[in-house]
Amino acid sequence: MTQYVYRFGGGVSDGGAGDKNLLGGKGANLDGMAAIGLPVPPGFTITTAMCTRYYDEGEVFPDSLRDEVANGIAHIEAVTGKRFGDAADPLLVSVRSGARVSMPGMMDTVLNLGLNDQTVEGLAASSGDARFAWDSYRRFIQMYADVVLELDHGSFEEALEIAKEDKGFYLDTELTAQDLRSLVGSYKALVEEQWGKPFPQDVHDQLWGAVGAVFGSWQSERAKVYRRLNNIPGDWGTAVNVQAMVFGNMGETSATGVAFTRDPATGENAYYGEFLINAQGEDVVAGIRTPQYLTKAARERANAKPLSMEEAMPDVYGQLANVFNILETHYRDMQDIEFTVERGKLWMLQTRSGKRTAKAALKIAVDMAEQGLITREEAVARVDPAALDQLLHPTLDPAAVRDVLAKGLPASPGAASGIAVFDSDTAEKRAEMGESVILVRMETSPEDIHGMHAAKGILTARGGMTSHAAVVARGMGRPCVSGAGNVAIDSKEGVFRVGGREVREGEVITIDGSSGEVMFGEVATVQPELSGDFGTLMVWADAARRMKVRANAETPADCRIARDFGAEGVGLCRTEHMFFEAGRITAVRQMILAEDEAGRRAALAKLLPEQRADFKGIFEVMAGLPVTIRLLDPPLHEFLPTEESDFADVAEAAGVGIDILKRRAAELHEFNPMLGHRGCRLGVTYPEIYEMQARAIFEAACDLNDSPIPEVMVPLVGTRRELELMKEVIDRTAEAVFAERGKRITYLVGTMIELPRAALMAGEIAEVGAFFSFGTNDLTQTTLGVSRDDASRFLTQYVDKGIYAQDPFVSLDIDGVGQLVQLAAERGRATRPDIKLGICGEHGGDPASIHFCERVGLDYVSASPYRVPIARLAAAQAALRKG
Repeated sequence: MTQYVYRFGGGVSDGGAGDKNLLGGKGANLDGMAAIGLPVPPGFTITTAMCTRYYDEGEVFPDSLRDEVANGIAHIEAVTGKRFGDAADPLLVSVRSGARVSMPGMMDTVLNLGLNDQTVEGLAASSGDARFAWDSYRRFIQMYADVVLELDHGSFEEALEIAKEDKGFYLDTELTAQDLRSLVGSYKALVEEQWGKPFPQDVHDQLWGAVGAVFGSWQSERAKVYRRLNNIPGDWGTAVNVQAMVFGNMGETSATGVAFTRDPATGENAYYGEFLINAQGEDVVAGIRTPQYLTKAARERANAKPLSMEEAMPDVYGQLANVFNILETHYRDMQDIEFTVERGKLWMLQTRSGKRTAKAALKIAVDMAEQGLITREEAVARVDPAALDQLLHPTLDPAAVRDVLAKGLPASPGAASGIAVFDSDTAEKRAEMGESVILVRMETSPEDIHGMHAAKGILTARGGMTSHAAVVARGMGRPCVSGAGNVAIDSKEGVFRVGGREVREGEVITIDGSSGEVMFGEVATVQPELSGDFGTLMVWADAARRMKVRANAETPADCRIARDFGAEGVGLCRTEHMFFEAGRITAVRQMILAEDEAGRRAALAKLLPEQRADFKGIFEVMAGLPVTIRLLDPPLHEFLPTEESDFADVAEAAGVGIDILKRRAAELHEFNPMLGHRGCRLGVTYPEIYEMQARAIFEAACDLNDSPIPEVMVPLVGTRRELELMKEVIDRTAEAVFAERGKRITYLVGTMIELPRAALMAGEIAEVGAFFSFGTNDLTQTTLGVSRDDASRFLTQYVDKGIYAQDPFVSLDIDGVGQLVQLAAERGRATRPDIKLGICGEHGGDPASIHFCERVGLDYVSASPYRVPIARLAAAQAALRKG
């Protein structure tokens, strides 16, 4: 029979240690910490496989699981000497989620489970602290009502605030045992009013309700959004961890905290974290109370008055520092730790590889390699390529004028400007309209995940450096300023106020997540410095990778950026992008609307010097490197005039009447332009177009001393004969130019594989073409029969329902489109063993797609200029994994 429950702690382990697929990350690490002798409260893990079965069987638990859970509870009872549901000395447990990979704040937790009207009295007597017992009971009711019973959380918060106001108190900790007993009565009344039944008193009913809620939270909307944003498969499921409670709310010798073994924002090798005395863990991560710093140095840097843990609890801090060293050495990575201090004793509740900014990831990886803790290859493998995006864009210009409104905590580095918005739905809507937004919230919650993703940055009035907003923003690479306490937010009115100033929704603000500053208006930026740890890691990555990395670029400026980022050539120069400029569009329209070859050649003669200058500028920047130039591939509708003034401009340039042009435009109308008269079909019909472009390429190349290597790419080929005809035009033009200039250069002619037929006939096409470049944007469209311009309306639902694992236009559909790429590569090589193979769609900058390209053995990938470093690192990781 399949085992679904694994015990840990108290010298007992049922195995599975380190198996995060089975036990989830939290369960695997709890078992691991217990195994190396760290103080871990005993407990058990219900596996991820049970989560999958739970959903497969209609959200019902098998009877066998109840027996296994009973054995797990018995294990905790044996280690602690307490009994679950005992009215005299009750065992209380926590019930927490734990997926294979960290999903901070996305799933549910229940603490203090096992309290009822009888056991609370026993807890008060056994602990000798009635206030602690009633505080734990009110916390449990509030959390259980929210997580399990799905009641209105706000009504319980309101009751708590009223209880404090009635007594004239500001902090929860000021409420007495009698105050809390009365509050429990109010909470129970709220449960009965909203749920229609009394709060559950049977501790076993409580436990199964909590287990079901944790499994249920795997399919919550916020968890689905997080999985979609982070490419986490929906069929992985979550584990459930049931563990003996230890209490940080037992007075001034107790505490709870979150800590990192290194600074997750900068990567500095210094302990980093926050704690609260007389509190439970939710108080820290929810941002309800402002936490204290872990170290004296951090407190002094922040000029904060409350004592750090190092100062207030020196003995416990010493224990914690020792644990930090043990964990980092054991796991060989920076750890994110949750801990509780119960009456002076330290307990470890969680460890995991900590979320970190790209800057921190680079520094930690390089430092650990140089310390000998990991190898250089491991350092390369440690850094998420997509996270480099945080480093590759401009930051605030230190010399720029800043109208500083407020200062909070520098929770996630980087800077962003945008209009202030006060709720996540609005953030998402306005971002979809193309606006840059800054999400301004009192504090964020997991329900804000979609707004946080849509926003360029996040500002909160509450919360510390380990609050929900801070942790999630760092993971997303969004700048975040948290805990800006002097910012008064009125989300209903859509305004925040600082002193005598106010900022209304729609007004532009700038946040600096590195300094914590909040500024009015937009602040100028500067380009990033890509040296230091970044440069070191990229050198190591380049030594490990096999594939070349090129850039998609059409301008000398883009080419310079690409070269600065380490591009080894241009993999896609889309020539149609060069023709939209105001000074050229009229000549292009004249060419398209011409009724004969003479008319087209007249227009092309105007474009030739412009094209030659374009290519010369690119060749100068990419001197000596290959440049793949895709000949004209426009859906004609993108160039046809629509306004009366546009027709007039073309008529004047061509010397023909407007009516003639309108008739010609009507003749060229297409019902499906993306599958119409474009690509090589245009060249076959009007070869003089490709002749002009080929002439511009070869004349530009011959004009330079440091000759580039032009790779002339014919688009949308589906047959051998199409490429053969176009190659004849290109070769004939090349010979003519070489004869005129008295100079020859090396060049290649190849094609873009973007039609399924081209992939299937790759063996024949390779008889003519010297290279293939896979245009996976169009290959995905033509294989799936899905328009990338319209698919956003339904692709999200397709991903949520598991039809596609990811958006196929973001990450390559390896099972379908990938088969065509692999087939074409194999058939092309069979005909021409030395054929050059690359990929130039948007997938060329996607790490998962790059791993596939390495498996297939492509020679290069091509990405947008700012994604070149991402591609370099991903290509290195792919080579290391393959090796």
